[in-house]
Amino acid sequence: MTKQTRDDSMQAFMPTPIYTLPSWNPEEDQDPINWLRLMDITSHDYPYIIALLENTCRNWAPQLPSTLASYRAEWFVTDSAGEFVKSGEDSPPPETERTFVEMTRRCLKENQVVISRFPGGFCVAAPVLTRHTAELFAVLGCTIRGPETAADFAESWVVMAAQFFKTCFYKEFEAMFISDLLHVQKLAKREEYRRSILFQVIQELHDKKDVDSVLTEVFGRIAGLFPEADVELLMSQDYLSRDPRVKSLQLQEARDSICARAFMEGVPLRSGNGGGDGEDCLEIAVPLVGKQGVYGVFHLVMPPGDVEEVDLQLVSMLADTAGSAFESAKLYEQSNLLVSELRLINELTKRLNQSLRLKEVFKFATEELLSIFRAEFCCITQLDKEGEVFEVMASNVPALSKAFFSKDYGFSGLVLNTREPVILSDYKAYGKVSSKLMDETDSRSLIVAPLIVRGEGMGAIMLAHRAERFFSYENYRLLQVLSSHIGLAIANASLHAEVQRMANHDMLTGLYARHYLDDRIQSFQKRDEGGSLIIVDIDLFKQVNDTYGHQIGDKILKQVCSIILRTVRKTDIAARWGGEELAIYLPGADIHSGYQIAEAIRLQVAAECEPRVTVSCGIAEWNQESDKISVESLFYLADMALYKAKKNGRNQTQIGLSPEGER
Repeated sequence: MTKQTRDDSMQAFMPTPIYTLPSWNPEEDQDPINWLRLMDITSHDYPYIIALLENTCRNWAPQLPSTLASYRAEWFVTDSAGEFVKSGEDSPPPETERTFVEMTRRCLKENQVVISRFPGGFCVAAPVLTRHTAELFAVLGCTIRGPETAADFAESWVVMAAQFFKTCFYKEFEAMFISDLLHVQKLAKREEYRRSILFQVIQELHDKKDVDSVLTEVFGRIAGLFPEADVELLMSQDYLSRDPRVKSLQLQEARDSICARAFMEGVPLRSGNGGGDGEDCLEIAVPLVGKQGVYGVFHLVMPPGDVEEVDLQLVSMLADTAGSAFESAKLYEQSNLLVSELRLINELTKRLNQSLRLKEVFKFATEELLSIFRAEFCCITQLDKEGEVFEVMASNVPALSKAFFSKDYGFSGLVLNTREPVILSDYKAYGKVSSKLMDETDSRSLIVAPLIVRGEGMGAIMLAHRAERFFSYENYRLLQVLSSHIGLAIANASLHAEVQRMANHDMLTGLYARHYLDDRIQSFQKRDEGGSLIIVDIDLFKQVNDTYGHQIGDKILKQVCSIILRTVRKTDIAARWGGEELAIYLPGADIHSGYQIAEAIRLQVAAECEPRVTVSCGIAEWNQESDKISVESLFYLADMALYKAKKNGRNQTQIGLSPEGER
């Protein structure tokens, strides 16, 4: 027979009342407990009174008189279904058990006292009836070993014992009911207290817009409920708090811990473990849950006392309320942060777009990023035109200035391949990607964002700090937003520089355009002491075009330009002056230096160009003693020298002299 506990039986029959009450009588109302005596069980309650019958047996048996002790009496009790509740022996002999069963069946069927005789004794079974409706709810029986003359005496004793059992049963029934009423009253008071606390907490949290204030309020309430408990909040998010009780939840290191399981399952958990000093303790983990997810876990460690389940439910409800308040406060902070970020983005974009000079854009972006994120080091890289090499365009680390790296190197290569930003709390512990920036500066924290414009990766922004876990998730997200604006500003400046380069260069030869050369000579004449100009003209170029075609003519023109570019100095400016005429300005060079360069060009052209061609060169110079200093006068003198070289038979270099020089 399966035995039920008192709590199980109550839980089972609570939905259906286990008693009936007659109509109210004002005269009977003078007795304050008369209603309790009027309660009774019904046949619907029989399956749920096993625990009451067991308790009654335990209290009834010791109070029986010893009148039948000399007859070796053995008592047994069954419920209304004939199932044994208690017998005189733990394991009665099969013959005795069959006798018990037979007597019970007869008593249940006849609903009256029955007696059965066997050699050396007899068995008596009496029904136990409800006190108001007289319905059978149990059977009390007894086996007696003695003479036949004791049968009538034993029958009367069993009937009296059944009445006494009934009295004990209703005493247990009333005690149970009173106990349940007191328990319900206690729960009601506890529920009232809990609602009061919840109401106060909701009132307090409703007006709080600061996350730390929300958490402090909840910490205080939990400490009031469990004064001896050690409470901490393990947060899963990248959240920094001034409260030392707020810590980080390490899921990877302790996936089997109660806190990790409470976080992943989203339900409160409790367990009894050994404390740090070897003493037992009660460990409770309650998740901090909002509408959008689980943010952390309240972890309570306390001595293993009588902690009521209702208190744990209250902590869970407090955590739920705190989760919603935390979420609201966090959203409020994030909205303020977004407003400030939008202002920052607007101001940064406005200032970035004020300049179309690429160097200024890189310099300004580096300075602003260091200031916004409070980083110690910054590095901005850009892919070259071929997309094979990263070049450091701006950095406050001298060792990285103008450095070059392969497109797959370091974090720049990583974010360019994944198109996703990267945040590291500890570079030394990461160890998967090498970085010269981190190694040179001995930094630990890092955030990297790719520079992507119109779907094409063009570089990366790296910010570093020597402290661990310096950058937050908000920093990571903000850099991701700013990188797109910085990338667009860099792309605009690069496009402007390219357009300007195209406007200043001849598309066929790659040399500067004439207007650019004029402007540069004019600026040089304002600040330098002197300079020389060489005009180079391909001899009989029209005949070359007529003989070989214009494509060969263009090829020869490119060959001559290539010779010029590798012959002149880096500071010299070579331009296409018009048609097959080319001009070279030599800043600070006198006429003799210019003559040597012109001759070197003339000789290389004659030796290297295919088909064979020659060039004629005219040279002129200016200095502060010149009668007239201007671009036009300088070109005029060089052009006259070129005309003289052509007139004298071509393939030669002539020097143009001012009228004062000729005299």
